Amino acid sequence: MNWPSFFTTFFIILIAELGDKTQLAIMAQSANASSRWTIFIAATLALTLSTAIGVLAGCVLDRFISPRALRLAGGALFIAFGLFMLYGGLTMEASAGGQISE
Repeated sequence: MNWPSFFTTFFIILIAELGDKTQLAIMAQSANASSRWTIFIAATLALTLSTAIGVLAGCVLDRFISPRALRLAGGALFIAFGLFMLYGGLTMEASAGGQISE
């Protein structure tokens, strides 16, 4: 096992998922459920399946796209989404007259 990769991946996912909408949905489900174990097992299986799909997609992409090109495309998409969100926030603020309503 590659322990540095293990711990890097573990902590990146742990930090990324804290306070995420997935965690909030799980909290809401467990608040309404009579069996907390059912929610825990279902959420664990769903996240495991989601992760497996991501790993398999990464393996397929690795066959057709160089890691450098994949990093560049990922970085470009990250910047594009950030700019899109910034533009949306600025136009919403401008249309509200500088005030963001609640």
